[in-house]
Amino acid sequence: MDAHQRQFRNPFSMDTDCTNCSALCETRERVVHGYGDVGAEFLFVGEAPTAAAERTGVPFTGDEAGKRVQRILGDLGFVRSDPDADEPDVQNVFFTYLTRCRHPDRGPTDDEVATCEPYLNAEIRMINPHIIVPVGQAALEALAFDYTTRAADSFDVDAEHATTIRGRGFELVPMKEPERLTDDDAEAFVEHVSESVFGRDYRQTKGRQSR
Repeated sequence: MDAHQRQFRNPFSMDTDCTNCSALCETRERVVHGYGDVGAEFLFVGEAPTAAAERTGVPFTGDEAGKRVQRILGDLGFVRSDPDADEPDVQNVFFTYLTRCRHPDRGPTDDEVATCEPYLNAEIRMINPHIIVPVGQAALEALAFDYTTRAADSFDVDAEHATTIRGRGFELVPMKEPERLTDDDAEAFVEHVSESVFGRDYRQTKGRQSR
């Protein structure tokens, strides 16, 4: 962690009163920006805040699905707190979303994802991670479009779960949606990262392009 970092929650002080998407401003409880270590090598990106994350203000927390993710992060050494912590004690990891506001009745539209993209792009530039974990199909397709040479619709998160995809400047290690993660899925993800990512010098992949 950066010695000068004072907080994990929204450490880049992004706008918490964003009004760029009128439909979301009318329904959201709060804007949920990224959380974690600003010097992280691993970046987890979901589609949009859940009701629980909107309540806590922290991605991937506050409900059973969030606990599954936090247990995985704990097994990998990224989190030092209990899985049910609303403000996890993290190291070398950052959590965020494609979109920062929750609509209670639907997922984000393509226009809302595009409108929110500058927030994510800014976090990626400032953190400069080595490994990006797209959490769920929507995040995988969005990140694949930007960072791989394959067509976004050629990716299936079920097939790509717990694998490494080499891309442009980053490696992607997809994860299924937390609410669909089984114990076997979680074990497979931990095993892949432990053996196939930690087990080599993943830092040397930065800037390499492949299919």
